[in-house]
Amino acid sequence: MNMGTDGLKDFVTKIERKETTIGIIGLGYVGLPLLMEFGEASFGVLGFDIDDIKIVKLKGGESYISYISSERIQRIQQAGRITVTNDFSLLSGVDSIHICVPTPLGTKREPDLSFVETTAREVARYLRRGQLIVLESTTYPGTTEELLLPIFEERGMRVGRDFYLAYSPEREDPGNRDYSIRTTPKVVGGITPACLQAATTLYGAIVENVVPVSSAKAAELTKLFENVFRSVNIALVNELKMLAERMGIDVWEVIEAAATKPFGFMPFYPGPGLGGHCIPIDPFYLSWKAKEYDFSARFIELSGEINTNMPYYVVGRTMEALNNRGKSLKGSKILILGITYKRDVGDLRESPALKIMELLQDKGAVVSYNDPFVAEYAPSHGKQGEVVSVALEQDLLSEMDCVLIATDHSSYDYQWIVDAAHLIIDTRNATRRTVGQREKIVKV
Repeated sequence: MNMGTDGLKDFVTKIERKETTIGIIGLGYVGLPLLMEFGEASFGVLGFDIDDIKIVKLKGGESYISYISSERIQRIQQAGRITVTNDFSLLSGVDSIHICVPTPLGTKREPDLSFVETTAREVARYLRRGQLIVLESTTYPGTTEELLLPIFEERGMRVGRDFYLAYSPEREDPGNRDYSIRTTPKVVGGITPACLQAATTLYGAIVENVVPVSSAKAAELTKLFENVFRSVNIALVNELKMLAERMGIDVWEVIEAAATKPFGFMPFYPGPGLGGHCIPIDPFYLSWKAKEYDFSARFIELSGEINTNMPYYVVGRTMEALNNRGKSLKGSKILILGITYKRDVGDLRESPALKIMELLQDKGAVVSYNDPFVAEYAPSHGKQGEVVSVALEQDLLSEMDCVLIATDHSSYDYQWIVDAAHLIIDTRNATRRTVGQREKIVKV
C-alpha cells in the first residue's frame, strides 16, 4: 500500500489542524531556534541530540544559546509542546524530521558529511510511510538527492509516494534582532512536486514567506550562493584594506564615503577573518563540488584563501606595531578582547580570534582574553585544559603590552580601554568614536 494523493492530503490536513508532530535532530544554533518556532506555533515537537549536556539543560529549562532566553524555553515547556531526548527510536512517532547537524570541513578542506550521513542512516532505521524529511544543514548541491535519497529508498519505499524528502537551508543569523525564523523568507526545494508541497505547507505554518524552487539542488545552491556572495565581497574589502594600509589610506573612511552612493554599491567591512559555520566553509564546499563538473571555481577559491589568511595578517601587523615601540612579540603580554566570531553572541565556531590567539602563542606571546559571552573555552590545537576569561580591569589593561580588539562587543567601553591601554590593535574599527590618544591605536 502506498500513500499517493490521499496521503499528501492527509499530511496537509494534519498541518492545518496543528496535529503534526515535528522531530528536530541537532539542537544547536540551527535546530534549537527551529524547535522554539514550531513549539510557539502550537505544534508538538521532539528535539533529538547526542549531546547529553544539552538534553539535561533543556529539560531543566536552561538555555545554552545567548539570544534564546531560558524563560522562553520554560514557557513552551509549561505548555507541554516540546520534549527533548537522545532516544532516536522515537523518530518513528513524528510526522516530519528536520536534520540540523554540522557540515564541517575535513583536514584538507573537503566537505565532511559524516554527521549528515550518520543521521540519515539513523532516520532510515525508523522511517515509516507518510513522513517528511528535510535537510537544513548547509551543503553542496546534490547532497539531498545523491546521499540521502538512496539511504531512505533502501527501505523499499518511493520518494514522493511513500515518504517526502526536501531541502530547506537554514538562514539563521545569531543575535539578529531584526529578523527571526518567522520573518526571514524560507527557501524550499523538494525531490518531487509532492515533496515540495508537503514541505512548503509545513513551513508556511511558521514562516511568513515560503519561497519554493524547482529542486533540492537549486535550494542547496541558493544557500551556498548567499554565503559565497558575502565571502567574495568580504575578501575584496580585506584585500583593499591591506592595499590601503600600504598607501597610508584609512579604508574605513573610504567605505563610509563609498556607502553614500544611493545605488550600485553595497558596503562590506574588513575584519580579522571570517567566522561562524557558513561563510568560512561554504566557498570550499562549492569549489569542491565544482571539480566534479570539471570546473575550477578560481574566484570562489581565492576569496576563501584571502579570508583564511587574515589572522596571519593581523598577527604580522601586531608584531610590526610592537616592534615600532621597541618590543618583541615573544614575551609580550597581549590581551584579546572578544573571541566569538561576531558581536554580542556566544558563538565560537570558526572564530578568527581563536586562530589569532594560537598564532600569537606559537610565536611566544603571553596571551589572555576577555569575552563577556565566553567564560571559558577548551583550545582545539593541542593545549590542555580550559582557558578562562580574565576580568577587564584598568590595572590589567595598563599591564598589557598590547590590547587586540578581535570582536567589537557593544558592552565594551572603548574610550576607557583606549585611555588605559598602551597599544591598541583594532581589527573592527571599534575605536572610531574615541577621542584623543590616537597614537595608541593601530587599525588592522
